[in-house]
Amino acid sequence: MLSRLSIRNIVLIESCDINLKSGLCVLSGETGAGKSILLDSLGLVLGARADSSLIRSGEEQGSVSAEFDISNNTTAKQILAELDLEQTDTLIIRRSLTADGKTRALANDQSVTVSTLKKLSETLVEIHGQHDQKTLQDAVLHRAMLSDYAKLGDAQKIVAEHYQKWNESKNAISELLKEVEQATREQEYLRHMRGELKVLNPQIGEEDSLTNIRISMMQNEKMFDVLNEAIGELNQGKGVLSALRNAQRTLTRSPLTATSDSFSAIIEGLEKAAIETEEALYALEKIGQDAEFDPRKLEEIEERLFALKAAGRKYNLPIDELANLKEQVDEKLAIIDSQEHKLKSLKTAENEAKGEFLRHAKSLSEQRRLAAAKLETAIEKELAPLKMEGTRFRVRIDALDEANYNAHGIDFVQFECATNVTKGAKDIAYSSLSKIASGGEISRFMLAMKVALSSTNNVPTIIFDEIDTGTGGAVADAIGKRLAALGQNSQVLVVTHLPQVAARGSQHLLIKKQEKNKKIITQVAELLNEQREEELARMLAGEIITTEARKAAQKLLEQAA
Repeated sequence: MLSRLSIRNIVLIESCDINLKSGLCVLSGETGAGKSILLDSLGLVLGARADSSLIRSGEEQGSVSAEFDISNNTTAKQILAELDLEQTDTLIIRRSLTADGKTRALANDQSVTVSTLKKLSETLVEIHGQHDQKTLQDAVLHRAMLSDYAKLGDAQKIVAEHYQKWNESKNAISELLKEVEQATREQEYLRHMRGELKVLNPQIGEEDSLTNIRISMMQNEKMFDVLNEAIGELNQGKGVLSALRNAQRTLTRSPLTATSDSFSAIIEGLEKAAIETEEALYALEKIGQDAEFDPRKLEEIEERLFALKAAGRKYNLPIDELANLKEQVDEKLAIIDSQEHKLKSLKTAENEAKGEFLRHAKSLSEQRRLAAAKLETAIEKELAPLKMEGTRFRVRIDALDEANYNAHGIDFVQFECATNVTKGAKDIAYSSLSKIASGGEISRFMLAMKVALSSTNNVPTIIFDEIDTGTGGAVADAIGKRLAALGQNSQVLVVTHLPQVAARGSQHLLIKKQEKNKKIITQVAELLNEQREEELARMLAGEIITTEARKAAQKLLEQAA
């Protein structure tokens, strides 16, 4: 609820601090005293358009601060959490504007945007003026009000969930059809690609593997030349090994050298040399045998690399991605080949999802229709005492076309009325609520709706601006009673000229003009006891307050007590 409103240098208000209470708060004062200034000031902190003309003459800056008790307002706290703003039981909104048109907004001393103020205001205050027809014209709000009245939030949530599932099923079919359509257009080219890629059969990492083998084989080719040259040198003529063995045998066979100590070391050296030469030749031949070099295989590798690179250039892809391309082509062609089966499966799922949505939506529709009948009775009951006996109210619920089904179900909900209906009349012509003739009737209709829906009201503060215009007597008293009743569940602020309404307030604020330093300013004061009685007498009698007016004021307060 709104607990405090502070205004500085706005129009005729120099400085004003108003402490507001729960229940019905009445704002009264002579015409032109500045009651609208209070509403304009409150509008600033609620995100209304700021105009430098609101700044008091001669001042450079104006500001408004509003303090709200949100200890029980979970919706407002949730918004603060979403905006990463400080969460407390008290929300203080400040907005200032300067003569050059600049504005600044703060929520709990943190800068916020005007759109944030508007979002917060929807959870804090609801304002109804004589010509405020937004709620009456908006069928979306009518549906929400009916759902709140019937407490259909859980049923509505279930319908929304099943609508989403149905919608997801339809989207899946739509996406598949798009893919199939595109793939079909490319079918011939895709089949050609698949043929080429199937023959090529590229593998991930194949380019690096083949390149490394090619490099290794080319190095081996060079090494073979060196090996062959070295082996050739060792085998030149009869060969080094053969020469060593022959020399050893010659020395060993001769008695002169075989038994001579001088030759024994030489014979042994030749033996060792022969053995080492034999080992060297074996090692060289073994290296040659182990080294992989096959000219035909090298040629095959080079041809394979050339084919892969050509395919990469053709499809403008790195060679390693050709394998993925092959899979993608296979998948696209598989979509075409298996589209009937997949579409059939998706359509079955879509029909099941639609069936579940319709089942829950029809149940919700039935509950809405039962609640609509009760709401019609409740509102018409409130209209009679408000001098609207000839007005009939109905909740129109029409079935939507399937194309217009939505997360809220299958119903179009709209509040309608008929005026000047005689008792027992048939074939009543209903029309939208916005076609009610006068602003006073619109406000009274809104009051009747608010009273009927009071148990479901989610906004803690409701403001009625001159809802009683054009009424008096018993109608004014009925308006006062209903505002007081509404004040039992919400904080209600009403701007009024009628003493019958003002007498019902649990708090009475007087707005008046006075001269200060040769300037006219507007002030707001809370009236208590005799002061309140005097104001009621003024509202009854006018400028000259009579004894009869004071007695009538006393009687009004006694009746309202």
